[in-house]
Amino acid sequence: MPKIKSAIKRVEITDRNRSRNKSWKSAVRTAKVAVEDSISVADRSQAATNLSRLYAVIDRAVIKGILHINTAARKKSRLASLVCKLSQAGK
Repeated sequence: MPKIKSAIKRVEITDRNRSRNKSWKSAVRTAKVAVEDSISVADRSQAATNLSRLYAVIDRAVIKGILHINTAARKKSRLASLVCKLSQAGK
């Protein structure tokens, strides 16, 4: 454990930020799994709904600095292409 006051404060800040980042990343993973589950069941409307929820969670994570904007774009693009394939397969 640090003995210097500023180092002690940095440890506290790091712990707080780590827990916040972990929470947001978990929310992103949960939303992603919901989209993947609805794709595996081939439920187009539910997949589209879950995809829009995922977009909202990812965009908020980017605004808060949890995810890099390119990482967010990659995650959104990959799942959007899967949902698009699902909707075209049903036609």
